[in-house]
Amino acid sequence: MRRAEALLGARITGTRGVVGGFSSAARLVIDLEDGRSAFVKAAVDADTARWLRAELRIYDDPGLQAANIAPRLLAADREEPLIVLEDLSACRRPPPWTAADVDAVLALLGRVHAAPLPAGLPGSEGYAESFRGWSRVSRAPAPFLGLGLCTEAWLRDALPRLVAAEADLRLDGDSLVHLDVRSDNLAIRPGGAVLFDWNWACRGNPELDAAFWLPHLALEDGPRPWEVRPGRPDLAAAVAGFFCFHASLPTGRPGDPPPAVRDFQRSQGVVAIEWAARALALPAPRSP
Repeated sequence: MRRAEALLGARITGTRGVVGGFSSAARLVIDLEDGRSAFVKAAVDADTARWLRAELRIYDDPGLQAANIAPRLLAADREEPLIVLEDLSACRRPPPWTAADVDAVLALLGRVHAAPLPAGLPGSEGYAESFRGWSRVSRAPAPFLGLGLCTEAWLRDALPRLVAAEADLRLDGDSLVHLDVRSDNLAIRPGGAVLFDWNWACRGNPELDAAFWLPHLALEDGPRPWEVRPGRPDLAAAVAGFFCFHASLPTGRPGDPPPAVRDFQRSQGVVAIEWAARALALPAPRSP
């Protein structure tokens, strides 16, 4: 942590580990001799270095800092990526969710999508294949069926409509999109909610953020997706296809995410496939 001390100009007197999330970067809350505290995130390999540089594109942008959508950047090492942000430990971190919390996040997303776009931000169309999960399932259904979320007969009957609905979702757009909204990337404070972990940020359709947040919100005893975004078969099918396809991918090989990520994707897929079935007036999916 000597680099953090040099960047902040103060000696570290204590550290606390950070629990939650799936980031493989080093993460600590540090206490400083001058009474301040801060959150430190440091790269540990080439992947985390790339992700932190992508995050810095957001934190470095004065317009985005003024929009009050992200924590305040205190210091950074851009050569060997290390980010020092304001400490949000004292902020409200749902769950449990209240109606006011949900409203605060939806208001935050409104600010995110209205914020100025930083230069060089990639477009969400670069992720197009990831958002066509049912199309990919149609080419090789066995791994998805192995998740036990539906019967083979249900999938056979539903798949043409799921593929068509997800293809209707427009990915492109001119809004800033976070693309990884969930509770472990959120904090709620008196001035409004803020988002961190911006490494997937892109330019695209603003509807993507709330849509991909809703299954996770439901898992934490918040409202169901169809209560927040009724109808919208394009959103429901694309979200369900994303989580159901990715949950069926292997794990354990070099470069694969840990099993906990696949388990988390499957849990969100359970919610999202029900949302898609409701939106498309399909029979409820049943376990085999």
